[in-house]
Amino acid sequence: MTLAALFAIFMVHLAAAMSPGPAVLLAARTALREGMMRGTMLSVGIGIGAVLWAVAALFGLALLFQIAPTFLVVFKIIGAAYLLFLAYKIWKHAPEPLDTNVDAAQKGLSNWGLVRLGITTQLANPKPALFFGTIFLTFMPATPAPWVYPVVLGIIFFNDCGWNVFISRVFSLERTRQTYIGLKTSIDRVFGGLLAALGVKLALT
Repeated sequence: MTLAALFAIFMVHLAAAMSPGPAVLLAARTALREGMMRGTMLSVGIGIGAVLWAVAALFGLALLFQIAPTFLVVFKIIGAAYLLFLAYKIWKHAPEPLDTNVDAAQKGLSNWGLVRLGITTQLANPKPALFFGTIFLTFMPATPAPWVYPVVLGIIFFNDCGWNVFISRVFSLERTRQTYIGLKTSIDRVFGGLLAALGVKLALT
């Protein structure tokens, strides 16, 4: 596999990672509420989730969906339900004031809990499954050398995790956080509404 082919995978997947979706929304909201480090932990989980989708694609995920398309339909419904559940929780707690003095151990999730949330959010979204099962596989050689797998999976983790760490940095800035604190209810309900819209779109497409 050539460097040009690896660079093509890097650029195509980076564009996919940067497209707005549930993972980006949660990274932004986590960083707004709890700071960059907590957003980074979530981003690690998002990166791991992307790698898991890539591994599944490399080992026949696309073929499974072609042979038994019902699996994709069921998976989309489960993913939509999960996104709607997250949206409901965000909307429900939107009016609650933000306590900026609460430390990480007292918040709803531990750092490892945020990693798990990142993984489950990524796995609940079939968009990466479709990307890795179609576009991604077209860039992979039919019989790649053994070293290709860890390099490509490293690229995927770097792109998904790195982009969401960047999002976390932007949304953790003090000016951004102060704006959020002043408009918390409205902003949380916008986040919740967007997640719900993504869930509905996922269920209907």
